[in-house]
Amino acid sequence: MSQESLATIRKFDSQEQEVYLSLWRTYDRLKAIEDDLFGQWGITSQQYNVLRILQAAAPEPVPTLQISNRLISRAPDITRMLDKLQLNGWIRRVRTEEDRRTVLVEITDEGQQLLEKLEEPVKSLHISQLGHLSQTDRATLCQLLQKTRKPHEPPGGQW
Repeated sequence: MSQESLATIRKFDSQEQEVYLSLWRTYDRLKAIEDDLFGQWGITSQQYNVLRILQAAAPEPVPTLQISNRLISRAPDITRMLDKLQLNGWIRRVRTEEDRRTVLVEITDEGQQLLEKLEEPVKSLHISQLGHLSQTDRATLCQLLQKTRKPHEPPGGQW
């Protein structure tokens, strides 16, 4: 059976299901491209996200819980992710004298240097993923995605 024939007989239970599956398929395709780029640098997209959060806060350290709350996608084991970043020398963890239970995290010079090296490749990545859309289409897509997320976000929003 040809692809065209399959497309015409494909049925969805609802338009909501069709949209959801389309979002999922789009994420999967765009994520594969992203994984290829970050894999070349020995980093994951979530680790990159952590480094960007720390870069934005620098020179101030960030509590582990705050990092976890600011991630774009949920990380089930933030401690293990931070272990890997620290092992590579990209972050440093410190405990405060006031509360030894609180772990603060800061980006190292090596982590900053990695982000500098990744700046242009990441820009090119986003252009390859979405540059074929017009500026108006990208703005509309952002608005629709924000509208889709809004009723499902925790209080205070994620971004």
